[in-house]
Amino acid sequence: MGLTIDLQAIVANWQALAARAPAARAGAVVKADAYGLGAAKVAPALYAAGARDFYVALASEGRVLRPLLGGDARIFVFGGHMPGDDLTGLIPLLNSPEQFFRDRTLRRGEPFGIQLDSGMNRLGMEAAEWGAIRAEALAAEPSLIMSHLACADEPDHPANAAQLAAFRAMTDGTGVPRGLSATGGILLGPDYHFETVRPGVGLYGGLPFAEARPVVTLSLPVIQIRDVAAGEFVGYGATWTTDRPRRIATVNAGYADGLHRALTGSGACLWSDGHPAPIVGRVSMDLITADVTDLPRPPDVLEALNAQQTVDDLADRAGTIGYEILTSLGARYPRRYV
Repeated sequence: MGLTIDLQAIVANWQALAARAPAARAGAVVKADAYGLGAAKVAPALYAAGARDFYVALASEGRVLRPLLGGDARIFVFGGHMPGDDLTGLIPLLNSPEQFFRDRTLRRGEPFGIQLDSGMNRLGMEAAEWGAIRAEALAAEPSLIMSHLACADEPDHPANAAQLAAFRAMTDGTGVPRGLSATGGILLGPDYHFETVRPGVGLYGGLPFAEARPVVTLSLPVIQIRDVAAGEFVGYGATWTTDRPRRIATVNAGYADGLHRALTGSGACLWSDGHPAPIVGRVSMDLITADVTDLPRPPDVLEALNAQQTVDDLADRAGTIGYEILTSLGARYPRRYV
């Protein structure tokens, strides 16, 4: 019982995405503790499979990983060089002229990368900022120039082509390895691959990589099963009332564990041996109730995530995205890696 994470499935997903961009060097995004699944386990497994580039959001995340990976592993920091960061053994992706000059002053000769804004208006240097320091930056020999697509999960969105054109305009002729694509960009095809790609959510079984192998199984122990008569209510607020005699199971998890309160009344189910048990009543902090009346036998365990209900299925029910489901999975779950 608890959270089971299939490291071999993560490796297989990385290999499959790398194969979609055979001319590019494939890294792996392991920020936010490998999307909540445990970077200290995930990154070494990917390193053993051949990954050598890893991407984190913060220098503190990179510091955790650095001793766990071989000396030939490169750890890029999306946040760049922030005041007070210890970037020893890490490669900041510099987002502004200010970060560039801070890094050149404090870390002269150390590796760095450049992040450009190709239209997302979030992180990275805009064209004019890049133009002002381009010659000096290129003379310092960056390891990578990258940008980020805003709408890669929508293949027909016009922003994709616009960002591709903007990125090319800023980087053609630099002679520096480039990277534009995470999972969605890889799936857009070779025009978006450049010299490096950085698969992220697809490694962990999430869309838009529909062919991904499932990675996570979340098994919840049943604390109690009770018979509830017709016309009685279940849970806070008395929002759900039985239409006939029902058997209700209470499991040991709730919104404190990343199973969102928005799943209340959403039609989401827990699962037992391939059979659904609809969630009924309100999802509370530590407990969820499910209707097990029609199951073949009383369950000891109900699953919230499995092959029948992926992170994106659960996210759809909660009105969010698979990323948020993964990164919200709580610390109270016992974790098992296979």
